Amino acid sequence: MAAIWAGIDAGKTHHHCVAIDDGGRRLLSRRVANDEPELLELLGDVLALGDEVTWGIDLADGGGALAIAILINHGQPVRYISGRAIHRAFEGYRGEGKTDAKDAAVIADQARIRRDLHPLRASDETVTDLKILTNRRTDLVADRTRTVNRLRAQLTSIFPSLERALDLANTGPLTLLTGYQTPAAIRRFGAKRLETWLRNRKVTRAGRLAETAVQAAERQHTSLPGEELTAQVVHMLAKEVMALNQQIGEVDKLVEARFRDHPSFEVITSMPGLGVILGAEFLAATGGDMTVFGTLTALPASVVSHPFPATQARSAAICGVPSDTTAASSASSTPRRYSASATARIHDAFTIASAPKASVTPKRSSPSLAAVSTSSGPFCATGGATSQRRQSLRRLDKDR
Repeated sequence: MAAIWAGIDAGKTHHHCVAIDDGGRRLLSRRVANDEPELLELLGDVLALGDEVTWGIDLADGGGALAIAILINHGQPVRYISGRAIHRAFEGYRGEGKTDAKDAAVIADQARIRRDLHPLRASDETVTDLKILTNRRTDLVADRTRTVNRLRAQLTSIFPSLERALDLANTGPLTLLTGYQTPAAIRRFGAKRLETWLRNRKVTRAGRLAETAVQAAERQHTSLPGEELTAQVVHMLAKEVMALNQQIGEVDKLVEARFRDHPSFEVITSMPGLGVILGAEFLAATGGDMTVFGTLTALPASVVSHPFPATQARSAAICGVPSDTTAASSASSTPRRYSASATARIHDAFTIASAPKASVTPKRSSPSLAAVSTSSGPFCATGGATSQRRQSLRRLDKDR
């Protein structure tokens, strides 16, 4: 009996598993339903083929969650390989057809020959909850961005001067659009009555907003085709954005409450630029266990950030960590990773703060956490870092 490598091409309803030996010869190829009895039967059959089995899978959650949980609960080592890595490796194997069986065979062979695949481990309940909450928040932010874009497009088609004047990221302009959407309606109501109407709805700086709306209305006296129906659509979209803002606020409270339960909360939030939301996302992405990565170069390869809009790519890339406003960028944006220097600092802070006090005494050749945290921006280079440290971080960035 010898070592066995099993690759699982995971799906929503079915998986395909291929097991190979140390020479790459197929020992088993089977399609199984995403159900516990069939997965347990597959596990027993694969374990019967060899003394030691290493599993590879292309999904870390979702449709592969049940299979991963079963394998981990039975003490099996599981390695994650991304779909992009599989696609790149696919070209090195014979045959042009793409099937589930071939995908599973590629996963198994990659698990056999690669030693840098990320191991999957059972996470605690707090990390699991944070992953669920942060994913939900990401969806809500993306929905809000799409809805705001639709709202702007509709408002521009009937009242472009008001669209230019309003900041739809604030509650006040959204409240205004739930009541008045056309130039004629705003002119008839007047600045004084509009200000009173806004104040009754607890809008801050109601007088300035009312004056801005009336000035925009005075610049347009032309009624455009479809104005009445478009105004109704604007009303509905403004309501939707306000509802999404409320949902995001509720999720943020849940994220913060759950994040504070984790023992690494103080360590993560002590880093410059890592607030509650971004810190929770980082914890959900890494599981909070820095020993999984082993080295600083392994951490940047595993933590994937949100996509950057083209207009914010330059400024965000300077520090390596996206802001909340970049989380809901367009679907055509290319996902970017945390920079190596940013994740190196996170790893350092995590290790230093978690170590015994005797081991955190800074040396002259290694800047302390206090020196790292005196940057002028989130994860930006610090004046207190030595030239040797800066050169090592540059090399990490080049390796990325």
